[in-house]
Amino acid sequence: MQDNATEVTAAGIARLAGVGRAAVSNWRRRHADFPKPAGGTETSPSFALAEVEGWLRTHGKLAEVPLRERVWQQVVGHPEGPVTALTHAGCVLLLIHDRPTLWLEVSAGSDERLAAMLPEALDQVLTPRFGAVRPGRRSPGGRTTAASPAGAPTGTSAAVAAAPAQPAQPAKSAVNAPTGDRATRAVHTEHTEPAVNTPALQNLTGPAALASAPLLRGTAELAAGLGARQAFEFLLGRHLDANPRQYTLTPAELAGLMADLAGPARTVLDPACGTGALLRAAAPDGPAPRPEQDGLCLHAQDGAPDLAALTALRLALHTRATVRAAAGDTLRTDAFPDLRADAVLCHPPFNERNWGHDELAYDARWEYGFPARTESELAWVQHALARLRDDGTAVLLMPPAAASRRSGRRIRADLLRRGALRAVIALPAGAAPPYSIPLHLWVLRRPGKAPAQPEVLLADVGQFTGEGRGPDWRAVRGAALDAWRDFDRTGRLDERPGLARSLPVIELLDDDVDLAPARHLPPPAADGPGRLTDVRERLGETLRLTADLTPAPADTPQPGTAPPAPRWPLTTVGELARGGALLLRTGTNGGHARVPVLTDHDVLAGTTPSGTLPESDEEPVLTERGDVVVPVLGGGSVARVVDAAAAGAALGRNLVLLRPDPAALDPWFLAGFLRGTANNRQASSYASTATRLDVRRLQLPRLPLDAQLRYGERFRALDEFERALRLAGRLGEQLVRGMYDGLTDGSVAPGP
Repeated sequence: MQDNATEVTAAGIARLAGVGRAAVSNWRRRHADFPKPAGGTETSPSFALAEVEGWLRTHGKLAEVPLRERVWQQVVGHPEGPVTALTHAGCVLLLIHDRPTLWLEVSAGSDERLAAMLPEALDQVLTPRFGAVRPGRRSPGGRTTAASPAGAPTGTSAAVAAAPAQPAQPAKSAVNAPTGDRATRAVHTEHTEPAVNTPALQNLTGPAALASAPLLRGTAELAAGLGARQAFEFLLGRHLDANPRQYTLTPAELAGLMADLAGPARTVLDPACGTGALLRAAAPDGPAPRPEQDGLCLHAQDGAPDLAALTALRLALHTRATVRAAAGDTLRTDAFPDLRADAVLCHPPFNERNWGHDELAYDARWEYGFPARTESELAWVQHALARLRDDGTAVLLMPPAAASRRSGRRIRADLLRRGALRAVIALPAGAAPPYSIPLHLWVLRRPGKAPAQPEVLLADVGQFTGEGRGPDWRAVRGAALDAWRDFDRTGRLDERPGLARSLPVIELLDDDVDLAPARHLPPPAADGPGRLTDVRERLGETLRLTADLTPAPADTPQPGTAPPAPRWPLTTVGELARGGALLLRTGTNGGHARVPVLTDHDVLAGTTPSGTLPESDEEPVLTERGDVVVPVLGGGSVARVVDAAAAGAALGRNLVLLRPDPAALDPWFLAGFLRGTANNRQASSYASTATRLDVRRLQLPRLPLDAQLRYGERFRALDEFERALRLAGRLGEQLVRGMYDGLTDGSVAPGP
């Protein structure tokens, strides 16, 4: 069966051919046999992928497209949309992962045979992994839909979770987009009856499998090289990267910290699971659970049906643990009302007004008080406690306002009195979206009995901010876990100035019940005059260095004349890669090597590698001295030459590595020309949500190696100057902050 159902845009054609979009427009005008549009709009047409590939091959314009890119084009061009395509691909990848010989039997022969046999084969995998899985069915219009409960709307594609039933009435108000590892496009309606939860996954029907057959075969080929889990992570990661405003993700480092705070558990729930980052952190990598987690069961629920389906598949591919996933509004219709979990991990939506306040006034979960309409986070806190066994632990990511808003003080007070709230840990700004706010972690424990003299741990690790954007996760993790484990072992913690202390609950039960750690912790020790003198001397040395490194002015033209534009022959990164002058690699989503990770934040800030990769079987891309690393998101013109401090690190997501052949390309010449503003502008795509750089389209002049070296030396000097400026800025901020602190705490005198 031809892949005529899969469509590709002009931008996709440009990527297939390794050219710019302008070249595609020229081909359409100059070649009468160029494929006609198969869909889209007049201003943004789409074309049948098979026809485009045939035309490019006939005219010798088809680049050597990596299999990953080809399968990704099939995903984005799927007639039912990329989410349906990802879910279909994920089902087949799970079949390949669990029953590889069965997939070989099903995929042998024609697409029609595959479509006829696949639903029954999938049932042998989906049912054991997820429990009861509803079959898809055909809608009256002929479109494949998921089986729905009585009264529920139909129309969801097969293998995508059915949405909760909603009454047929217009939406009355849009609310703030929820945060956390979930979709951010929710618009709620006023409910007059409870919603209905449905299983996260439905099996494919034969027609759905037939429509997706080319994608499924391509996905299987990709899995043969990467492995089933890595193939799904790659495709899902591309989808998330392509829609950065549609999904708000929980960073892997934060998810790992939350899982470690909760401790080992055999039954784990995430009631707002999003793409499953927290449950992945709680589950072991690899084919078998750890001994202490034998029989591990992961429970996931999310109000976004597509996320519930994708998360179920992601978790099943990630671990051999049992997965129970459902789509539905957790607060209104809990899918697991009888669950008593060992641990609950949750990154709930923040600042929701329409969370079910009017419908849930008499809900049994409000043991600690009925949350106000403005306190949706306290509703999630009590939901988590209600789903814990006695002495089970919950860790929730919370906005800082939840610790001090007056409307929530009575619930906070009862959580403290009854020993349910055990710790509040303030994180550095940049730990998770929204990145400008220092969020909190609440550690809760369902009390078997009220403690006689309860204390609560208050910790602030906000001081551990890295040199770039975001936290120093190693320091954050070490400080937070050390304080929590010491407190959890003894029930109290000796004061650690500026970092952590435990307080008797009675000291917090005032009119405000303010739990913000910064308001109860003693200040850290001041730097003191001696330390400030050292900083001042370093700043003076750095400023003198910047003066020495200031670039000499370029030759200026005569007044009234414009500088002559160079007439270089140009080439692109894509052409150089195809010609073997450089190697092009992209960052991975995981790896088995436990090495530091060079993140896009590190590249933008010019700092040392600071990230970590989730452990997986995927082979990480390790940097070498002389590599050039380019971030692809954000719209900035940045390229970094890897030095000794960054060599050997794993390449993080949203980064592209260029490894030039020293006999053909100088790395500083390459990096310097890639940083040109005009160069980046012509190689960037501007969607409504983000700017993405197509590194293959970046241009640089064709120059002999000796000319490259001359440019390279100038670019290297500019880089050294830039680093000195950054250091001077950091030292200046440190000196100013230290002087303010010293003058206000009395350790520095104002002078005569």
